[in-house]
Order: sequence, then structure tokens, then C-alpha cells
Amino acid sequence: MAVDEDDAYANLALPAKIKECGLSSNDAGLATELTYGTLRMQGFYDRVIANAAARDIDTIDLVVLNILRMGVHQLLNMRVAQHAAVDESVNLAEHMASLGAVGFVNAVLRRVSRHDLEDWQDFITKDISNNEERLAALYSHPVWIVRSLKLSLEAEGRGDELEALLASDNVNPRVTLVELPGFVDTNDDVEGEPTAYSPMGMSLITGGDPTRFARVREGVVRVQDEGSQLAALVLSRHHDVRAGEQWLDMCAGPGGKAALLAAEAAVDGATLTANEVIPGRADLVRQALSILPDVKVVTGDGVEIGQQQPNTFDRILLDAPCTGLGALRRRPEARWRKSPKDVGDLTGLQAQLLASAIQALKPGGVLAYVTCSPHLAETRGVVEGALRKNPHLKELDSKAALANVAMLPMDIAGDSLSVQLWPHRHGTDAMFISLLTKSE
Repeated sequence: MAVDEDDAYANLALPAKIKECGLSSNDAGLATELTYGTLRMQGFYDRVIANAAARDIDTIDLVVLNILRMGVHQLLNMRVAQHAAVDESVNLAEHMASLGAVGFVNAVLRRVSRHDLEDWQDFITKDISNNEERLAALYSHPVWIVRSLKLSLEAEGRGDELEALLASDNVNPRVTLVELPGFVDTNDDVEGEPTAYSPMGMSLITGGDPTRFARVREGVVRVQDEGSQLAALVLSRHHDVRAGEQWLDMCAGPGGKAALLAAEAAVDGATLTANEVIPGRADLVRQALSILPDVKVVTGDGVEIGQQQPNTFDRILLDAPCTGLGALRRRPEARWRKSPKDVGDLTGLQAQLLASAIQALKPGGVLAYVTCSPHLAETRGVVEGALRKNPHLKELDSKAALANVAMLPMDIAGDSLSVQLWPHRHGTDAMFISLLTKSE
């Protein structure tokens, strides 16, 4: 309800609620699956509910609709006994909705329970002839996102992977951690195993709340997707660091990549400046970097940095604001909040930020343009626009740089010099990485 009514982010609101209620690890896992699974599959479940209720979902009270969505998730995608899923949903309706809703919830869920997931999938898609619309219904994505992802895969010659990608967006990812370099490992209590590609990464073996480990509470081990780790390491380890280098994280909030970059910089005698335009997020960056030495956190508009500090920084990370289509598995409600208009609005800002970063970059320095989106307009479109406008700008081989960092070979497709990671292929968020440099 907080997601629907207050535009809350599930990955922030749910952990706070779990902590407030003092749930056991098993109950916390159940609550997480109920919440995330229901939000991810909302589009498909709404089709099922509309059919079982014989009415448009817009005519159903939101509280009742969310009770039905959670009930359908238990019936079709969880190992919950049918009678338990129906009875608990009815009990919830008694506490949260009107008296008349109780019978309605009971009737709808009993109709849903007469068929299994495969039957409902066949029924919902039987009259949809367009394949993209069929996949959108089946895997619970807006059609425009399905088409955007298809174009991005086709640009790599991998259009046949679309269904696997959509399926991967609906799977709970493992909790991935990064160990910041340069800290003495005095209390290695984290029950993790090394990630496949990042030399600094590990995945929790048992899942659950990572703050139960002292190393995480100390801040020397952080929660961070492996793709984000690789995006930072490709920049920090592109070439040997000269002592005294100045690094910039231009859009640093909330501070995850900045922490890894700052730790990498400190090891080799470089200094990081972390910039964030929103004061509240800048405070989060300060908190994230509090255990790291010699990091300057500033609040300012990244669009203006190039003009204010031209030819200043040896390495720049521009983790640009984007649609976040590459992290739909971690942000289950995001797919329902974005629209094609957001892409147009963001690409203009991305181009401005990149132009500023190019101006702030020292000749011969390296700039990493990164997005957590595989949308071509936000990735190759922005980079190629910058290359056309800047005759002194050159794109570097990001694939070769990644190969020098990654622990195992990575299947990176396409003819461009940039890197596109994928959840279905690499087990990471769909991070895009392009490395750029400029001459005098």
C-alpha cells in the first residue's frame, strides 16, 4: 500500500517495516517474497483477477486489490497450501477492508485456485497474437519496456534471449557484497562465497539480513551488485594509478560506487571528490564514506562542474541518472512507474552531464559513462552523440578493460567498444559501461 499510495520504494520501505515488526528470519523471508513477488508479477496477476472477478480491476478498491494480488501470488507462485492462501487472504480482508469485501475475496481466490499457473498463462495469452505483447503479459512487464529490451538485445545480435531476460527480472537475486580494499581483515565473519567476476565481491550463502555480520556493520563490507562493482573497478584499474591523481564521482548518491572508488584511490595515493546535487543524498554519501580518508563530498549540480573545474580530474565516474530498467529484479515496482517519456527527459540530462564530465576531464584522463539501464537511447545514443560533438573525444575499449578486471571470461556481445551486462547472462544488473578519453 505504501508503494501504491506514497510512491515508496519497496527495497527501502520493506526492510524498515520488517525491523519495526521484529520478524524472525523465516517470517522476514516470507514477507519479502510476498511483497516483491506480488509487485513484480502485478501485471499478470491483474489479468488473472480481472478474469476471475469478471470485472475491470479499476473498479476494485485498492486495499482489496492488493489482498487479491498477494493471494494470487501465493496460489500460483508460492508453495502455500490453497486453503491457507485463501483463508489468510479472507482474514486480511476482514481486518483491512469492508465486510462486503470478505465474500468477494473468498470467491475470486477460489476461482483462481481451480487452475494452476500454466493454465492461467495459457488462458491469459491465448488471444494475444503479437509476440511482444504476449511476453509482456506472461512476464509482467509493460509492453514498451519489452520492446526496448528487445531492441537492445538485437543490437548485440542476441534478440533470441529476450524471454530469458524477462524471466530473470522476476527472480530474486542473491545478496551481493563488496569488500572495500585497503582494510585489514580482522573479523571475517561474513558467510559468503566469491562472486564469479568481481575480484572484490561475494554472495551471501544463506541470504537474509547482511547487517548480522560485524564486517558489514563496520562498513568495510557493503551491499553492492556485482555489475556496479565492475563498473567502478573498470575505471579505477584501467591503468596504473599515479600518486596524487584527482578522481571525481559526479553523481555519487547514495554512495555505493563512491565508497569502492574512494577505497581504491586511497590504496594508490589518489584522492576522490564525490559530488551529489541533492542535499539529502549528499548526506547519504557522507555517511557511506565516513570510514574512508581524504574524501571530499560536495553538493552541486554536475552539469556545472565542467565549466567550474575544466581539465581537472584524472578519472571521472559519471553514473548518470537513468530509468533503472537494468535493476527491475531488485526494484520490483520500478517497471510500473516508468514511461517512454522518462527516457526522453533523462537522455537530455545525461547528455548535459556527459558534456560537463568531458570538460572536467584532464586530457589523457579516463571517463566512465555508466547507466543501470540497457535502453539504447540512454547508452549508445548518449555516447555516440558526445563523440559526434567532440572531435577530441575518443572511446576506449571497455571490453578489454573489463577482461583485465574480471576473474572469469565474460560473454560480452555486440560490435561496439562498450560493455552491456545482463542479469540473465551474467547474473548482474544490466549495467552499461563506456570508457572515454580526450586529447589536448
